[in-house]
Amino acid sequence: MQIPETAREIRNTGRFGRALLVMIALLLCLAPARPVAAADGAGVYWTRAALLKSFFAHSDKVSYWRMEPDAAQRRTLTRRLGQAPPARIVVYYGLKAGAVQGLALLDDQMGQHQPISFAVLVGTDGKMKRLEVVAYREPRGHEIRGPRFRAQFRGKTAADKLRLGHEIAAISGATISARAMVIGVRRNLAVLDELVFKPGLASVLAARAAGAK
Repeated sequence: MQIPETAREIRNTGRFGRALLVMIALLLCLAPARPVAAADGAGVYWTRAALLKSFFAHSDKVSYWRMEPDAAQRRTLTRRLGQAPPARIVVYYGLKAGAVQGLALLDDQMGQHQPISFAVLVGTDGKMKRLEVVAYREPRGHEIRGPRFRAQFRGKTAADKLRLGHEIAAISGATISARAMVIGVRRNLAVLDELVFKPGLASVLAARAAGAK
């Protein structure tokens, strides 16, 4: 596993303070991830800074690292997902008193005609904590933003089957968008499983720290 770049940390100088948003904005300038906003601004529900502040509201710091699956991990993920994983992945995480509070990924998954930008928050136990739709560009299917649909993913892990119409209930009029979210969440859980949880979170953080020296 390669962790090629030093993580930069954001310090929360006040609880939910304005300084955290400013520092997160600086971090995001330094750490561009996969696109998560519509170019025309239509249907954008979260800025990245606001999303990370919400995900890690009780953390002292928000940090990130860029990860590249090695050859073995790419083969395993391709077999698990039925397609090749991203070549580079940006993982955000919150820290409180030095302990990791959770991991977040921001990603896109193709809907019927346009990509749906979304984000997942996963606990250190590998369980889904939150799913948020960041940007939605289709004229129909907005129902996937509803809390009832998103709550179905809570507690799911990479070991769980995620199938639309089975573990995840479909939404009338938004079947394609709902299926896209199932595919996207399954991919993100698998990526974190292979790159973080199987090697061990402590080992990954130690390797990241070693790379920062």
